Amino acid sequence: MVEEPTNPESAEQALSDAVAEAIADVVEIDPVAVLTGDLQRLQADFANYRKRIDKERAESADVVTGLVLSQFLGALDNIDRAEEHGELTGGFKAVADQIVATTTKLGLAKFVNVGVAFDPNIHEALMHETSSEVSDTQVTKVLRPGYTFKERVLRPAQVVVTDPEA
Repeated sequence: MVEEPTNPESAEQALSDAVAEAIADVVEIDPVAVLTGDLQRLQADFANYRKRIDKERAESADVVTGLVLSQFLGALDNIDRAEEHGELTGGFKAVADQIVATTTKLGLAKFVNVGVAFDPNIHEALMHETSSEVSDTQVTKVLRPGYTFKERVLRPAQVVVTDPEA
């Protein structure tokens, strides 16, 4: 506890000393250090802003690429059907191979898994069957393949599902 002086002159002197000390503290602050600190904070803020903007740009590019690739799914289905019927020959085969290679290079992945557990997140069940040969609900036939882009399902696979007999 600070003892307060009893005479007015010593109180005035104590106040003057406190003001002088506060002024000395303010004068001792280095303006270059203050400005350097401000600049460092601004640089860090700008670096964080740039990282956030770059991340948002990459995410936007992925969304747009996914939308464009989803428009090619019908053409890819037709290419698959032509190949199944032996009609994929000559110049059309070269074009089809180039379309498939380009979409694959962009990150489009086809999945046609048979014998795997049914997952409603990636499969669309169009038919149900029962069998004593399965122990859990499984995909037994793929009617239309599914596609993913960057681990996101663009189109679920349309499948026949087999349930175990009760």
